[in-house]
Parts: sequence; C-alpha cells; structure tokens
Amino acid sequence: MENAKPLPSYLIQRYHGWRATTFAENRSWYRRLAEDGQRPRAMIISCCDSRVHVTSLFGADSGEFFIHRNIANLVPPYAPDGEQHGTSAAVEYAVTSLKVSHLIVMGHSQCGGVRGCHDMCSGHAPQLEERTSFVGRWMDILRPGYERIVHLPEDERVQALEREAVVISLENLMTFPFVRDAVTAGDLSLHGLWNDIGDGTLMQYETASNSFEPV
Repeated sequence: MENAKPLPSYLIQRYHGWRATTFAENRSWYRRLAEDGQRPRAMIISCCDSRVHVTSLFGADSGEFFIHRNIANLVPPYAPDGEQHGTSAAVEYAVTSLKVSHLIVMGHSQCGGVRGCHDMCSGHAPQLEERTSFVGRWMDILRPGYERIVHLPEDERVQALEREAVVISLENLMTFPFVRDAVTAGDLSLHGLWNDIGDGTLMQYETASNSFEPV
C-alpha cells in the first residue's frame, strides 16, 4: 500500500519505553493473557474522544475491560439486516462469547458528536443532514433524545443531550434479544455513566428517578 508511512518517531520511542518498563516488569502477566485468552468482567462502550480514557478512570489493567469506542458512545437499535454493524458486532461478541457480567455505556462532557447532533436537529448544521455524512447518519440514533430535551433552556440542552445519548443507548441495548435474555436471567447488568472531563465527576444513571446521580 503506497500511502502507508512509518510511525512517527515519538510513538516509536514511547513503545520502546513501554516495552522496557511496563512490559518487562509484568512479562508473566502479559504471557498469561496471551496464552489463556481474555476474560473481561465488563464491556465499556465509550466515545472516540481522545480525552476519554476509561482504563485510567477506573485504574484498569490489560485484560480487564472489553472496550468499544465510537462517535458519542451510541448503540443503535437491533437491526439484523445483513449489513455491517461494528457496534452491534462488539456487543454480540461481548455478551454471547465473552459473557461479560456488566455492560457500561459512558458518555462525557463537551462531546463533539452530541454537539453535532444538537446543531443538526436544530437546523444549524445542514451538512450533517446530507445522506453522504457518516457522522450525520450515525447521530440519527440520537434524534429521539433531542426531542426529549428541546424544551430546555438553550444553555442546558447539549449537556442534557449528552446524557440522553447514554439513556438512548441503554434503551437500544435492550432491543437485542441476547442482551435482553442475559439481563432477564440475571447474568448481565447494564449501567449508564457520564463523566465531566473538566472536574473528574462521574455520574450514574438511576432508572427509578430517570436521573444521573454522583457515584
């Protein structure tokens, strides 16, 4: 492939630093992960945003979380249409093959994808309405959430929509038969979180009150 280029030197230096320290100090653990396979207890669906670092947030080691990242941490509804569905495939593998006990959707503050959805739904981002916009069509998943928050004061809408992205995803997860069956059997629990990047706050969605409360 002609367009492939060597890694930037700073990444190569960081890799060698990691291999000489973290890897060397935990060589037996990495060998065990390689030989025995992964057994994560939880799957986390988070945003692609570079500021969202779930392993640091929970102090997790390699092999602890099965992580899937996409724009705005969204889960689409169950749609067995024979097309290619990356997020749905990740959920299926985590639940049916890895048999994780917890499935966590984590949203965050200042989410660019959610801001794009808000602007698109409010008529301020016509480019996202184009059928050729991958971002726009992905953010269509969140349109029902926009309808729930459009009555709020304008300065509160985006943060409310960030949290709706978590709730919509939890609702959509329950449309997957294998997720619903695992939840009903008590083998899987669903969790919704929202992280404020600026102050480190972590909020948890409470179904009973339909609100986010501090962890």
